[in-house]
Amino acid sequence: MSHECYCIALRKISRRLTAIYDEALAPFGINVSQFSHLRTIRRRQPVSLSDLAVALDLDRSTVGRNTKVLQRMGLLAVVPSEDLRESALALTGTTESLLEAAGPVWDAVQARVEEHIDATELDRLLGNLNAM
Repeated sequence: MSHECYCIALRKISRRLTAIYDEALAPFGINVSQFSHLRTIRRRQPVSLSDLAVALDLDRSTVGRNTKVLQRMGLLAVVPSEDLRESALALTGTTESLLEAAGPVWDAVQARVEEHIDATELDRLLGNLNAM
């Protein structure tokens, strides 16, 4: 076999890419995972932990731990849900301001990535990987 293990190669690239996003978002006090969680909640709020886990394609317990951190940071509020068995999450006013400020920085990192990787090629790669 002439290629490096695809899984290991993609994990290395993922760590480097994550570090670039994290560095750009550091002035806002969040990392790219937290930014992703917050933007997903923004689009679905109020959202239950179970629905958020499905949307993020993560285990519910992982999402629960991650949202606890965001709650302690004052970026999430627990609100009543239509389903009385489970509470829901919503952004605080502080979070809306943070996302508005951090959004252009995230956009700039996206543009920087696209300078090095053709967007069409990346979309094709992601589509092929998602199909597996």
